[in-house]
Amino acid sequence: MQAIIRFHLDESMPNAVADGLRRRGIDVTTSSEARLLGTSDDEQLAFAKREDRVLITRDQDFLRLNSSGAAHAGIVYWTERQRNMGQLVGALATLMLEVAVDDIRGQVLFL
Repeated sequence: MQAIIRFHLDESMPNAVADGLRRRGIDVTTSSEARLLGTSDDEQLAFAKREDRVLITRDQDFLRLNSSGAAHAGIVYWTERQRNMGQLVGALATLMLEVAVDDIRGQVLFL
């Protein structure tokens, strides 16, 4: 059986996204819950990697960390111009069902 993608929302993400994912039964943590508010982007990314969670963000600094070769379990970068919160939650739910954990590891997806 294939492992299911789990998510971590950094502090740039609205809590409503976590609520929407949880209503769909999706495993998600937030920076607030993980006591990571105010920590560096490196620490946020390290937490997500350690917990094997795909990081959801709208902070461009994570794109730079990826470009510098930082290891991670996957990054989803959200721009509100492309999808509203409801569409984002739906896209993440689809991603969880259709993409293997190993296929997203080290990748950046733009939603």
